[in-house]
Amino acid sequence: MRVLFVGDSMTIGAAGDHTWRYRFWQHLCRTVPDRAAWEIVGPRTALHEGSHAYADPLFPHHARAHLAGWGSGWLHMAPVIRETVAAHGADTLLVSLGLIDLGFYTDPEQTLANVELFMAQARAANPALRAVLLPVIPNVRAATEPEFAAVCTRFNTLLAKAVAELSQPGSPVLPASVPEDWSLERDTYDGTHPSAEGEHRMAAAFADALHQAWGVGGPYRGSALVL
Repeated sequence: MRVLFVGDSMTIGAAGDHTWRYRFWQHLCRTVPDRAAWEIVGPRTALHEGSHAYADPLFPHHARAHLAGWGSGWLHMAPVIRETVAAHGADTLLVSLGLIDLGFYTDPEQTLANVELFMAQARAANPALRAVLLPVIPNVRAATEPEFAAVCTRFNTLLAKAVAELSQPGSPVLPASVPEDWSLERDTYDGTHPSAEGEHRMAAAFADALHQAWGVGGPYRGSALVL
């Protein structure tokens, strides 16, 4: 299994963050001890603004790989996913995108079209890849602007319906679940970007989807909720 993280600022993280990518790497280390069975791949390793100041300096360089960017959306990743999958041999995509698209670039229908383009391009590089897609997690803007909250809800509804259509027998696509009772106060440090607890919850959303659908690893047990 060659895992590629794809995301925006919530995934790339900033100096001093652990990132949910780190939490997910820890989960794989715990639940899939055969290190030959999986690898984290991607063209980038840095945090925002090129920083390498991860909260845990022992986070291995090879495990920091990703395709994420501050301010990136489906709009930006669709044109580069084919070359990235091909260059790094990715076969499992864990994707958290959409908030940037909806906030600045595209409406829900246009954003969904970019999801479909993204998947088509990824499959052009690897027809057998599988993907887990996380719906948009509403941020502080959605909490204060009902119109934007409705846009996020509309897109998540469209995405849920599209996942079933995008999934293929040889190339399955799964929806992850937005973390239950996500709290802007507890799970973010600024109304959008995940705190330590939010990182655990995002990692758990992907880990539990992989375990429940495909038997990868085990249930996520890293969160303070279950310690």
